Amino acid sequence: MISAGDFRNGKTLEIDGTVYQIIEFQHVKPGKGAAFVRTKLKDIKNGGVVERTFRPTEKFPEARIDRKDMQYLYQDGDLYYFMDNESYEQVALSSDLIGDTLKFVKENEMCKVCSWNGQVFSVEPPLFVELEITATEPGLKGNTATGATKPATVETGATVMVPLFVDNGERVRIDTRTGEYLSRA
Repeated sequence: MISAGDFRNGKTLEIDGTVYQIIEFQHVKPGKGAAFVRTKLKDIKNGGVVERTFRPTEKFPEARIDRKDMQYLYQDGDLYYFMDNESYEQVALSSDLIGDTLKFVKENEMCKVCSWNGQVFSVEPPLFVELEITATEPGLKGNTATGATKPATVETGATVMVPLFVDNGERVRIDTRTGEYLSRA
């Protein structure tokens, strides 16, 4: 059990049968009245963010989230297949659960599969990936003082904005959280 007075960013709690992760918290001591804790909580199943306040003495059970490294194998229709490299057990996850988290992930790359009580609720791709540019327009000379960018399609089919000097066939490093170009690989 964790009391509201001990909240920290990133902790996961079970509140009313739902698992929340603390995004932000603030201890407030008003001049008049009792102290309270103001929080922003993210529902780990549907991603919604809720603001709630608690008394510092309220206690909640800490939710145990399992993050397991699994290899992304392939996509077949609406199912994405992952394999545990230790037991070679395969897991099929629906496209509703995956969303667009794998748009920068190639087959055979490692991802973290997150579950709570044996129920998978999300997949975390690697933070950075190196992908090859498959299609982009040639960059125009001139007017580049502002750091101009152009759209480029990578080998997974996703589109990213890259600097004008990047050409077809080059490998680039991409941040999967934001979808931004970082550097040439």
